[in-house]
Amino acid sequence: MILVTTDGIDGRELEMLGMVKGSTIQTVNAIRDIGAGLKTLVGGELTKYNDMMNNARALATKRMVEEAESLRADAIVCVRYSSASIMQSAAEVMAYGTAVKFRS
Repeated sequence: MILVTTDGIDGRELEMLGMVKGSTIQTVNAIRDIGAGLKTLVGGELTKYNDMMNNARALATKRMVEEAESLRADAIVCVRYSSASIMQSAAEVMAYGTAVKFRS
């Protein structure tokens, strides 16, 4: 599956199939959250949160691709990501785009 952030793919004529999306809500465990809270006192990167968000983006992308495959898409164009805080230490990540088929 080809994923691009552009609205087209060079050299390809596209048939739009529709919007596809994938999302997940993830959190870190309470012990790591306490550690991250202490980290805010001294500064620095919150690596456990980075890991959580990377995993969430990967899972949201996988779910988006699965939805596109169910439409027999060849690619997804205009891929975007969004995130929102759901509650303390929990975030939703959504991946979305337009599923397309290549015209012969």
